[in-house]
Amino acid sequence: MTGQEAKAAAFAALHQGEAFVIPNPWDAGSAKVFAALGFKALASTSSGFAFTLGRLDGRVTLEEVAAHAAELDRATDLPVSVDLENGYGPDPEDAARAVTRVAEAGAVGGSIDDYDPEGHLYEQGHGVERIAAAAEAARAVGFPFTLTARAENHIRGNPDLADTIARLQAYEQAGADVLYAPGLRSTEEIRAVCEAVSRPVNVLARPGLSLAEVVGAGAQRVSVGGGLTWVAVKAAAEAARAIRDEGDLGVLNASLPLEEWLG
Repeated sequence: MTGQEAKAAAFAALHQGEAFVIPNPWDAGSAKVFAALGFKALASTSSGFAFTLGRLDGRVTLEEVAAHAAELDRATDLPVSVDLENGYGPDPEDAARAVTRVAEAGAVGGSIDDYDPEGHLYEQGHGVERIAAAAEAARAVGFPFTLTARAENHIRGNPDLADTIARLQAYEQAGADVLYAPGLRSTEEIRAVCEAVSRPVNVLARPGLSLAEVVGAGAQRVSVGGGLTWVAVKAAAEAARAIRDEGDLGVLNASLPLEEWLG
């Protein structure tokens, strides 16, 4: 078994055991920190990665994402799943190509969503075709690549729970291994989704819900999206503002176990 095959098997097994948190590093350094803190797997964040390039979410290319996936994979021994957005193109072939490309780069999982950056959700039938093509590509990589299908309704101005559930059920039938509807706002919504499907469900963490509540509602995997990126950026911006406006250099008094985290 190769290293990538072992990571793939370990990642798949996590979805069959106890619920787990998967943090979202935005670069190699944050990946190393999360690994040192004891997390069992990593997932990229499209918004966080775009930030490292000085761009907004949705403005990176597949080749840039593949290079980022390789960087995250090299940084630690943990399995890496990649946010593949819409697959960097509207067609089923685009979704399949994205899966194949990041698998080549070292990832053992990835997500495909149903939102077109042009500003609209794909019709459910087209979304199903895209997930089916991605699933076929995932089965062809030679190891158990974990495919996550995302229904974007709740973060794209269409918080229709019934439609979200219908989409996730259809994506499950199309071959997705994990189902994900970012933006669910309550334990009632999370529970409704989890009870409507038979595959593991990823839930995006949000303020106002505890981890215990999210897991208690049925989530198998809990991710943070770009959340930790923005926590870090906010802290840096607030410290820089204090230096600029108040001349306060005390904000630079940070002591971190870098040898432990990065050694």
